[in-house]
Amino acid sequence: MGNIGLFYVGAVLIVNGAMLLGWVTPRGAAPLNLFVGLMQVFTPTYLVLTAGGDPAIIHAAAGLYLFGFTYLWVGINALAGLPGHGLGWFSLFVAAVAVAYATQSFAANSPVFGIIWLAWAALWLLFFLLLGLERTGLTTITGAVALVEGLLTAALPAWLAMSGSFRESWVVALAGAGVGVVLVVVIGWGASHLRPVPRPAP
Repeated sequence: MGNIGLFYVGAVLIVNGAMLLGWVTPRGAAPLNLFVGLMQVFTPTYLVLTAGGDPAIIHAAAGLYLFGFTYLWVGINALAGLPGHGLGWFSLFVAAVAVAYATQSFAANSPVFGIIWLAWAALWLLFFLLLGLERTGLTTITGAVALVEGLLTAALPAWLAMSGSFRESWVVALAGAGVGVVLVVVIGWGASHLRPVPRPAP
């Protein structure tokens, strides 16, 4: 995934996390999902068409569709009021493929992106449980995970890479994972216990 695409994946995950936490309406989150979804479909299509049959480029591009289809689906569902079961089951497929990409990242001595792919696998598994199996009790934790992953697995690494400051190491990977867990706990607890009191309509 290119750094620019990864940066905006971070943005949409943060917005979708806020949506699940009740801070943004589904319709309010729809435009960004459509923008990023289209970008994550057009970009790999261009890469595949210009790859000249290079299997490495095609393999890398294939992963982008997982996210492009997800965000387009979220945006369309939000605007059309469609049920989320289909998206939930697609998310299970995404989670399984993400584990495969994580394995390849570790094998290529890329621990940071190995951890990132595992984090994405866990998040899309939560999407499956929440949407596909209707485990609505997971809404808050899923929102917290999406918001934190948007920052730590997408926006921040992309920003560091674009500025030439990105580093691959197990220390960075494990430190990032630890910070992520702490932030998920804090945000999840805060969202559950500090919800704003509804105001009466004027």
